[in-house]
Amino acid sequence: MTDASTPENPQPQGTGQEAPSMRVLGQYVKDLSFENPGHGPVQAQPNIDLGIDVGATPHADGNGLFEVSLKLSAKATSEQTVLFLCELEYAGLFQLQTVQQNQIEPMLLIECPRLLFPFARRIIAEITREGGFPPLLIDPVDFVQLYQAQYQRAAEQSAQNGTGQA
Repeated sequence: MTDASTPENPQPQGTGQEAPSMRVLGQYVKDLSFENPGHGPVQAQPNIDLGIDVGATPHADGNGLFEVSLKLSAKATSEQTVLFLCELEYAGLFQLQTVQQNQIEPMLLIECPRLLFPFARRIIAEITREGGFPPLLIDPVDFVQLYQAQYQRAAEQSAQNGTGQA
């Protein structure tokens, strides 16, 4: 029996432009560190300092390949004792095709980390649990807000540098 129906999402014919696309070619742990210097009985809820950084670099092969890295760091303290330090750099290799030049940076710094985050979050939870603590479940991150804040800081810094040189 054959299916003679048309596909659900037919490709537009004769437009001459392909739709922008992003492919995840691979994802991996680049660096992982967990230190447990002050493990002992914890009487109170620890303070946790969380850091998030996103970076993207073009791959040497070109062809629209980029390595996007998501760096997560967590430091848990109770009173004056450091309970644990955890740092993870989780990266992915992405290929962008037919993406307009002005959309490359937002795609690399918003959409790519959004795809990597659930995997990095799981690794942080597992490594803290394996270190003898309750799993550290990081709240979802708004990468759009993070990108806009970074963009605004860069604009303010360039404005300060421009006025300071005059």
